[in-house]
Amino acid sequence: MRLNKRLAELGLCSRREADDWIARGWVLVDGEVARMGQPVASDAHIEVQPEAYQSQEERVTILLHKTVGYVSGQPEDGHAAAVSLVQSRSHWRDDHSHRRFSPVQLKGLAPAGRLDIDSTGLLVLTQDGRIARTLIGEDSGVEKEYMVRVQWAPQGPQGPGVVAQDVQAVFPADKLALLRHGLSLDGAPLKPAVVEWLNPEQLRFVLTEGKKRQIRRMCEAVGLHVVGLKRVRIGRVLLGKLPPGQWRYLGADEHF
Repeated sequence: MRLNKRLAELGLCSRREADDWIARGWVLVDGEVARMGQPVASDAHIEVQPEAYQSQEERVTILLHKTVGYVSGQPEDGHAAAVSLVQSRSHWRDDHSHRRFSPVQLKGLAPAGRLDIDSTGLLVLTQDGRIARTLIGEDSGVEKEYMVRVQWAPQGPQGPGVVAQDVQAVFPADKLALLRHGLSLDGAPLKPAVVEWLNPEQLRFVLTEGKKRQIRRMCEAVGLHVVGLKRVRIGRVLLGKLPPGQWRYLGADEHF
């Protein structure tokens, strides 16, 4: 396989980061400086120079409490990107990382996962390819937990209309079971999910995948309408008390 893929497979970096290391001469294969696009055997001896690991240590990962109206990625349709919230003045004063903000930390800072414009909560922005791969790589199984406020709007003339209060009392158990397992999106079955009531109008979702607007589309499929969606956890990292519109650094002792 190609060297960049092998480095990513070993968990050392992302493929993009591997290409940067190779271009800088920081990777050796069987004692020789690697070249871009080089194929390697599975038993090849790969060495990475200390400079590569030092560059990783300087990279930041930021936890942002995204608010409604911001898009996760590039600005679109007049809406600002979530990364525009990352400023010195919005750095949470209770951040215990003791890191100081510098504009250079915005270079290459990209979202590791999406959170749609109408949703709030925890969004991860990182310069570290290893973290991006952990969260959004093809084989990622990291849990994401959401609090979802819903109304029930079943279709058909016999339906009770829109139910906004005590939805739990009228929502059919078989449809709740479908949310947990049995739905498909984009022609593919969804992985099993944890879905349970937190209170009569709010559900807790725990997913291990992240299709576009997945929870909203899952709810629509069973007659529910989402009126509020907040992500509160990614893996072992919690949103906690981080205020809306503010951010903090991922701590050295925190891991997804």
